Amino acid sequence: MNEIDDKTYAEIQDLCDKGDDFADNGDYHNALAHFWQAFDLVPEPKTDWDTATWILAAIGDTNFLDKDFQAGVEHLSQAMHCPDAIGNPFIHMRLGQCQLEIGNLDRATDELLRAFALEGDDIFAEEDPKYLAFLKARVDI
Repeated sequence: MNEIDDKTYAEIQDLCDKGDDFADNGDYHNALAHFWQAFDLVPEPKTDWDTATWILAAIGDTNFLDKDFQAGVEHLSQAMHCPDAIGNPFIHMRLGQCQLEIGNLDRATDELLRAFALEGDDIFAEEDPKYLAFLKARVDI
């Protein structure tokens, strides 16, 4: 696979760092604006680049934090078509949480179980306890 040129990669990194700062301060609108600017710099086809995976994960995480769960499902599901997303416990957990919040209980169970299988209880340590409780009520773990 080709590499993203150093200049473009540095610009992507800078935009994502700024997006992270905005998200950390609860300014989800500006965070998303920066993440989308970074995503626009990823070459086509975007699904070929692991850079797209972590940008879409950041977008989906920001959607979750902003309680825009439908957008979170959309963007985290899109990330699953990019390299190394399947098997990433954080992406599975966030996607499962968003699925639960919009009422897709079977999909939520599947994604949360994947996260649990990869990381155990630890992946849920800083999350609302309702997600692990939901999983334990649905699956014998």
